[in-house]
This record gives sequence, C-alpha cells and structure tokens, in this order.
Amino acid sequence: MSSADFERWNTRFSTEAYVFGTAPNAFLSSCRDLLPKAGRALAIADGEGRNGVFLAECGFDVVSVDFSPAAQAKAQALAAARGVAIETVTADLLAWDWPEAAFDVVAAIFFQFLEPDERSEVFARIRRALKPGGLLLLEGYRPEQIANGTGGPKSPEFMYTRDLLESAFGDFADLSIVAHDPILDEGVGHSGPSAVIDLVGRRPG
Repeated sequence: MSSADFERWNTRFSTEAYVFGTAPNAFLSSCRDLLPKAGRALAIADGEGRNGVFLAECGFDVVSVDFSPAAQAKAQALAAARGVAIETVTADLLAWDWPEAAFDVVAAIFFQFLEPDERSEVFARIRRALKPGGLLLLEGYRPEQIANGTGGPKSPEFMYTRDLLESAFGDFADLSIVAHDPILDEGVGHSGPSAVIDLVGRRPG
C-alpha cells in the first residue's frame, strides 16, 4: 500500500464516528449458525473492528489485522465496550507474516484495495491460513457496484466476479457463491443499493 493510501485511510478512520458502523457486516452476521462453537478467527482488513468484535462475541479468539493504527484503536475501544477481547495486528496484508493452518474461520469482508496480482497473493495466503476444514466467509462488490456509487472502489479491476472467486476457491468444500443486490446500511461507508457477491466455503483436506 502506498503512503498516500495509508494517509487517506488512516485520516478517514481518525474520527470519533465509526465509518462503517459498529454492527457486524450483514452477510457475516447471517452466517452465525455456520460458525464452529469456538476456535481461532482471523478478520482481515478489519478496520474499526466491527467484524472482529462480532466474532469475539461468538466465542472466538480473534486476530484483527489492519494497516491503520487509528482504526485499530477504535477496534480495541469497541471490543472493550462490548466486553470482549481481540488481538489487533497492525500490518499491510502483503507484508504480514501470515500464520499457516492456524484459523478455524477467516472473515474477508470488503477488502478491495489490492491490485489484481496482489489480490491473488492474498487469496493464496487466506487458503494457507485456514486449517483444513476451516471456514472462509468472504464478501465483496461486483463490477455493477460502480454505477450504484454507494461504496467501494471506482475501478472494475478491484471488483469480484463469480469466475474470479471460483478460480481462487473453487475446490473448497460446501462452496456457495451468491450474487445479490441488497440495500446496505453499514455506516456512511456502505450505504444504499449495492451489488455484492458472497462466498462461503471450507478449505479442503
């Protein structure tokens, strides 16, 4: 990530208000019944912590990774307010030393700031970070989102398609990939009609 991008996001998170709200992502919350009863969970690009805190509330030992110290300070404050604990790791996803076969759940929600080759590398690291049988919950915008203008990147190369996700995770067990068009209400960052795609699957082996 460039220094300009870092400054832009860190400044954006350096407000009292939570940019994406304090409630968990709606898709992640809807998958609660799929979660194991306990274990370790990784929330990548977790920003202000809404998804990591939710997973901690579900009983997981949570590692919440984000590059923004301002966001992570808010994540820790949110965890304290909700009466749970999370481990925050300040790191760029490309530079972080990802643990291997370490997590029962990985939540990968709207981390669409990577160039295509970088995204492929992070997808590969997500696979390796999951334990065999570990659960991946991923949501992102589809190219149609650009016309909506209600959140997310402005360029189609950052968006997700079914073909892209099947190429990366097509061998996962219990795989479900669903495109839909909800009305999101996740703070000022994601608000209004949205074109998203959700993936649920388990690492093979």
